[in-house]
Amino acid sequence: MKISELCKMVEDTVRSGRYPLDTETQKKFASALQVINRSETEELKDSNIRIETRVQELYVVSNYAPNIQHLPGVIEQDVIDSFKMICRKLERLDHGIQLK
Repeated sequence: MKISELCKMVEDTVRSGRYPLDTETQKKFASALQVINRSETEELKDSNIRIETRVQELYVVSNYAPNIQHLPGVIEQDVIDSFKMICRKLERLDHGIQLK
């Protein structure tokens, strides 16, 4: 599997509601989630895998070593965790961010 395919799969899973979302904020911003391959390659065996989880202006970049067991599942879980963290930050903004 290519990294961008994995990113798209995770993004689609969250956007479609197949992954359970905990709060109204998460449900509201699920459609704005972007999961982007920031690696220089598409190979999961590359030595520097970088995945960006973004909701509008807020984002998290995580990097991975290729020898992590069950790497696609680890990336998926990290994206979900990053998305939830971003949503918590969005809840705390004074004026809030509206969907664009």
